[in-house]
Amino acid sequence: MPLLHVSGFLRPTWPTASYYTYLNSHLASGSVWHCLWWTSDMSSLDDNLVAIALACCLKVKTRKRKIWSKQWLLKRQKYSHVNLMKELAIEKDDWFNYMRMDHDTYLELLSQVSPLIEKKDTCMREAISPHERLSATLRFLATGRTYSDLKFTTIISQPSLSAIIPETCAAIYKCLGPKYLKFPSTQHEWEEIAKEFESLEFSTLCGAVDGKHVKIVPPPESGSFYYNYKGFHSMVLMGIANAKYEFILCDFGINGRISDGGVINRTTFMTNCAKGHLNLP
Repeated sequence: MPLLHVSGFLRPTWPTASYYTYLNSHLASGSVWHCLWWTSDMSSLDDNLVAIALACCLKVKTRKRKIWSKQWLLKRQKYSHVNLMKELAIEKDDWFNYMRMDHDTYLELLSQVSPLIEKKDTCMREAISPHERLSATLRFLATGRTYSDLKFTTIISQPSLSAIIPETCAAIYKCLGPKYLKFPSTQHEWEEIAKEFESLEFSTLCGAVDGKHVKIVPPPESGSFYYNYKGFHSMVLMGIANAKYEFILCDFGINGRISDGGVINRTTFMTNCAKGHLNLP
């Protein structure tokens, strides 16, 4: 009978119960993959593959869910801040303070992003509405609260928020970016910006540049890579604005340790400028 060599032991290639147990113990330690080889004809290969497959099935242990969902999360219709927003819509100042925009602007934004963030109901549960998704995202952006804190007012679980908020932010950028964050592409567009600055007595100026250190929790083992001169860990947001205080470019992601000059030199703006691709007048 063909023999199988496993970690120094000779065993018959025909699978037995003890054989499965033996393979399973080696799968757990990870040694079976580099210690297993066949010493006979190819007819024994199928038997060995079956044995390994069965051992893998024995090894996999599924984690049993204790509960499907916490009871208070199932009562989102009752406890969500969406109910509060219905009352705030009557008080314009309170709505603006809560959403950082007026009610009409919110409805316009909701109508634009809804097709991108709307989900379908299933037989298992009702989908979280675009209104709930957008309001949770705007509250996150307005307050900087953590997902674990925001879940108590939105009545949306933390894992769901961690997926909803980035997705909604991407939808907002896709809808508003081309219109409200438009970078000049022709000499004429640059000249129009320069004329606006000339009206403020700034000649030959095509944009105002500034940056901000955004405080972060540094990744493990990053050392002083993100540590800035202000005494905390950060990443740098650099922006260019026109004379109307409107952004025409935002760049984010440079580690806070880099100086102001180093930050702008590492942006796509400076790269394209050095290559002469900006069509500056």
